[in-house]
Amino acid sequence: MAAQPDYIIEMLHITKEFPGIVANDDITLQLKRGEIHALLGENGAGKSTLMSVLFGLYQPEQGVIKKNGEEVKIKDPNDATALHIGMVHQHFKLVDVFTVLDNIILGAETTKLGFLQKKEARKRVEELSERYGLKVDLDAKVEDITVGMQQRVEILKMLYRDNEILIFDEPTAVLTPQEIDELMATMKEFAREGKSILFISHKLNEIMQVSDRITVLRKGKCIGTVNTKDTNQQELSNMMVGRPVQLVVEKSPAKPGDVVLEVNDLHVPSHIHKRDAVKGVSFNVRKGEIVCIAGIDGNGQTELIHGLTGLDKVSGGTIKLCGRDITRDSIRKRGENMSHIPEDRHKHGLILDFTLEQNMVLQRFREPPFEHAGFINNGEVRKYAEELIEKYDVRSGQGPVTIARSMSGGNQQKAIIARELDRNKPLVVAVQPTRGLDVGAIEYIHGQLVAERDAGQAVLLVSLELEEVMSLSDRILVMYEGEIVGELDPKKTTVQELGLYMAGAKRQGKEASA
Repeated sequence: MAAQPDYIIEMLHITKEFPGIVANDDITLQLKRGEIHALLGENGAGKSTLMSVLFGLYQPEQGVIKKNGEEVKIKDPNDATALHIGMVHQHFKLVDVFTVLDNIILGAETTKLGFLQKKEARKRVEELSERYGLKVDLDAKVEDITVGMQQRVEILKMLYRDNEILIFDEPTAVLTPQEIDELMATMKEFAREGKSILFISHKLNEIMQVSDRITVLRKGKCIGTVNTKDTNQQELSNMMVGRPVQLVVEKSPAKPGDVVLEVNDLHVPSHIHKRDAVKGVSFNVRKGEIVCIAGIDGNGQTELIHGLTGLDKVSGGTIKLCGRDITRDSIRKRGENMSHIPEDRHKHGLILDFTLEQNMVLQRFREPPFEHAGFINNGEVRKYAEELIEKYDVRSGQGPVTIARSMSGGNQQKAIIARELDRNKPLVVAVQPTRGLDVGAIEYIHGQLVAERDAGQAVLLVSLELEEVMSLSDRILVMYEGEIVGELDPKKTTVQELGLYMAGAKRQGKEASA
């Protein structure tokens, strides 16, 4: 019997172009059998494009793909599935109105005489879920389950198809710290079983924790492949960005001024169950400070922000902004003194089929110089968009006229941040502003938020990233089951203590949270 080749997948000299941009420029990537191979790079470096070529979503202009040493043609995802290649996409590909089970078996249904054999399928999914510790409710509709659950569904979908090459595209972007640990353990278990994993990420600590080798891409080119044990975070971030990156936020002590936002006994109903998702929350944010709301996803942070910004109606309590009661105001009215970087960039942040320049003026197109006598002044819009693109390093194939949908997730995020921070409002509400961003972009955004604070703005930050919470905030409010259970000083607390509050194992007395 002939020896198996060293590499299960080889992508040799792959070039992929889009209008105005070479996304992959002569890239070679080799995946060994049973290894976890990380693909690292900035937003827009070409990581997702390269994986989409392997999965058959794009056809390369040049280059070949080999499996077990033999050249293969992958014209579409069906070809990839036939070669046992599976992919969990950054933006999940699930049908919202279907159940979890139906989503998992969709396209790979077991039939007998033309009838669907759901019983057998359920049994197999239950076995897989048990084996890998991926607990899901098979009968729940996808639209009613958390993002972390949706991700498990995506992974089970892949396993159900017996894939031996698993591609994870930014799998941890939307997960809580506990879910990330679980996912890492699951990935290591897959590798032990001989499955080969390609893992796209720009979170250096995760890559160091789980991968065997790392390939770094920068601006579409391959910078090199290194063994994880022979490198460190600083070296990787330098390879990725092309310059030394500050991994720690540097800021002077806060000098809080007058109260900008005052929230009193706020109640916000839940979308999922009958009871309130936010229960009697009171706090304030002053000029010149960053107050962070920390907590595990699903503890009322989303509903709290929706209540503050007007996306959801509140059922009790008051919200004052700059001394004015805005509890019943419209979104537009609130927007006069508030910038909002939303949690869901696709749903609330951008109009995906508009151009980048149209998205840049979404909030301001009625203001001069963008509007004159009821008409939009396109020249001014373009000029403004070009300034913001330059200032915030928003990368896209065709500059201001790029359709927002075609940009990488990280650059979509940068566009929203550019638009919101440039409005210069007294209150900035930033919900997971660095979700899906690379170290260079995170460094820049953190710097921008600190600059807003230092210029006398009030910043309300919501983040699931513990490191971000600790390094950016001046005060931390921890939410658990819809209540604020603790107010902490980042200089005097530890990540462990913060984690205990987040998990509900610790809480301050009522008097302490007042």
